Amino acid sequence: MPLGALRPSPLVEQAAQRLREQIAGGHWPVGTKLPGETTLARELGVGRSTVREALRALAGAGLVRPRHGAGVFVIATEPVEDWPTRLRRAAVTDVYEVRMGVEVQAARLAARRRTPEDVAALRAALESRRTAAAGDDAGFVDADIALHEAVVAAARNPVLAGLFTEFVPVLRAGLVTLLDLTRLREEDPGAGDATHAALVDAIAASDAERAAAVLLAELEETLGLLRQRA
Repeated sequence: MPLGALRPSPLVEQAAQRLREQIAGGHWPVGTKLPGETTLARELGVGRSTVREALRALAGAGLVRPRHGAGVFVIATEPVEDWPTRLRRAAVTDVYEVRMGVEVQAARLAARRRTPEDVAALRAALESRRTAAAGDDAGFVDADIALHEAVVAAARNPVLAGLFTEFVPVLRAGLVTLLDLTRLREEDPGAGDATHAALVDAIAASDAERAAAVLLAELEETLGLLRQRA
């Protein structure tokens, strides 16, 4: 099947898209060696440099792989999603299960590594959460997440912090929806205040296992509610 010449416009993007369509459609199955740059350039009606950049884009998407001295081979028919994209597409319950592992470990580390400044930040975040209880659900969720971010920050582990940051958009959307559906805050505007206070106290007291246990119980309860609404 001929590829067909391209119209003027971002040629690299067009070339990459046309090649991607051919791969996804099975024209070049996994394991197939692609035609050479000269052949592709002629069929697409572009220069070899454009083809070269398009192939780099496909390699970055995990569709092809160059082999030195042998050519470019198809290794997948669907692009590999990056981590943020995968999180955005994931169910909030799946994200929450991973969050539990990340944040419970962070609570342990925070209790062992926290500084007086960290404790002050945690207590300030707890007070902000209490103040936010008088506002709407979105503001309350933001304050709640800020407290949890302070816990992760006190763990002094940039990998854990980075993972938690990636989770935040999905978590925020899921929690706002949960509060809207369940009306949990109608009777208790500061839902979970006692648990969060206990978490801060455990970290301040350097009680790693208590901090982990308190947070695990709180997250499991929320996960249960999310599953009911899924």
